[in-house]
Amino acid sequence: MHISLDGFVAGPHGEMDWIKAEPEIFDYVGKRISRGDTALYGRVTYELMESYWPTAGTKPNASKHDVEHSKWYANVHKVVLSKSMKGAELPGVKIISDNLSEQLREIKTSGNSAEDILLFGSPTATHSLMQLNLIDGFWLFLNPTILGNGIPLFTGIKSKIKLKLLHTHPFNCGVTELNYLVDDRPPATGHQT
Repeated sequence: MHISLDGFVAGPHGEMDWIKAEPEIFDYVGKRISRGDTALYGRVTYELMESYWPTAGTKPNASKHDVEHSKWYANVHKVVLSKSMKGAELPGVKIISDNLSEQLREIKTSGNSAEDILLFGSPTATHSLMQLNLIDGFWLFLNPTILGNGIPLFTGIKSKIKLKLLHTHPFNCGVTELNYLVDDRPPATGHQT
C-alpha cells in the first residue's frame, strides 16, 4: 500500500495523484505478487480493478506492466470484503460480508491460498482487518510527500502492534519500500459485525 510520509493512504476525497507510479516500482511489485495466488480487496478497490484490469493488457498501447498485471489479475483468486455485495455471485470471486475472521482463516487453511493473501489498497478493509488483528504484515511504499490530511492508514487501533522490519528497498524516484512482519499481536477480537 502506498503511504505518505505523514501516514495517509489517500487525500481527503480519496485522491491518489500524489502516489509515484513508476516502472521501477511496477517491476518490483510484479515480481513479488507473481508468487501470490489470492488478492483481497474492499468493494471500492475491487470495482476500480475490475473496470480496468480485465482488458488492460489487450489495449494497443498497453505497457509491459499492464500486460503482466492483467494476466495475473485474470488468474488470481479474488476475495472482496463488502456488506453491500452480500449474496452477489461473481465468477472467480468470493464475497465476504460477515464472519470475517472465520472466513479468512478458512481461506488460509483450505489450500486455496498457497501463498500470502495480498491486500490491495482498500483502506476501509485494511482498518477492519487491523481491528480484528488479521494482518500478518505490512508492505508499504513510503512516498516522499506530506499530505497534511486525508485517509489515514492507522486508525481505530485499540492496542500496540509490534512490528519486525523484514526488508527495505529504496527506489530512484524517492519511494522506499518498507516490509514489516507483525511480531507480537494481541489475541483476535472475534467476528466482524
